Amino acid sequence: MGNGQIASNPATEPDQNATASALPTPLCQRPAPLKPGDLLRVVAPSGTLRELDAFQRGVEVWRSRGYRVECCSGYDDRWGYLAGRDASRRSQLATALNDPECCGVLCARGGYGGARLLEDWTWTLSEPKWLVGFSDITSLLWSLSTLGISGVHAPLLTTLAAEPDWSIQRLFDWVEGRSLRPLQGMGWGGGSTSGILLPANLTVATHLLNTSAQPSLQGVILALEDVSEAPYRIDRMLTQWRMSGAFQQVCGIALGRFSQCQPPANLPSFTVEEVLRDRLADLGIPVVSNLPFGHDGENAALPVGVVAHLDGNNGVLRIGD
Repeated sequence: MGNGQIASNPATEPDQNATASALPTPLCQRPAPLKPGDLLRVVAPSGTLRELDAFQRGVEVWRSRGYRVECCSGYDDRWGYLAGRDASRRSQLATALNDPECCGVLCARGGYGGARLLEDWTWTLSEPKWLVGFSDITSLLWSLSTLGISGVHAPLLTTLAAEPDWSIQRLFDWVEGRSLRPLQGMGWGGGSTSGILLPANLTVATHLLNTSAQPSLQGVILALEDVSEAPYRIDRMLTQWRMSGAFQQVCGIALGRFSQCQPPANLPSFTVEEVLRDRLADLGIPVVSNLPFGHDGENAALPVGVVAHLDGNNGVLRIGD
């Protein structure tokens, strides 16, 4: 669904008649900017690593920028569909976080398994560190944000090398302390709003609702994407958000790509676009779709827990105060 566009007019700000949220959800702290020479550790907190060539190309992207990249022991383990047993994957994450020389954690791939690490898990880190990933890494990004630390919903090491140059540069711009250009999508109306940005994979986020890993949703702008979910599954998840009252707390919704979400062949169905319209358009808040983030295409980096502005009339998502 993404159109791969960056807003060409930075002046597309929320209009003067916009109703901005009071930002009741606390801001997250942005870790110190990265610089060439910094040590970054690779962890595999979710599914077992299968895309070895793509993974190595992703590591090389970071190394080509001057970073030292070291893989934590066990990153290439396998236990069923997981990258090793829970204790091993927890150990990788703890090792990276507790290494005083390590400045950031790069996630190898998604899949499934991140939420399993959060059972009986306590975050222990002496200072904020970067956590980079998306898809199943939503669980870790959301949990980390409950401590007031901002991660980045951004390409994994298995997907990074396939990104276009502007997307790779966008990731480095953010982690190295520079600002981000607005993203252009398709506005559904609803005016403009400001809130705390909370990017997520819809499936993972739905399964985090009402758990200790769920951040406050009050006054947030949700940025949602998904992959390989039939339209009726998307419908079921969004209906759960509606019935639980979760959508009543958010002030805006930014939609990325919902890839491989076609209906089953030869069966009656709505399209995923029709489901999204049906379940979201009547919420009375700004909604923007077709933003360039998600699986199977351009995946623009989106910081977690920072101020964002969503213009539902002009279809623009802007990061920053």
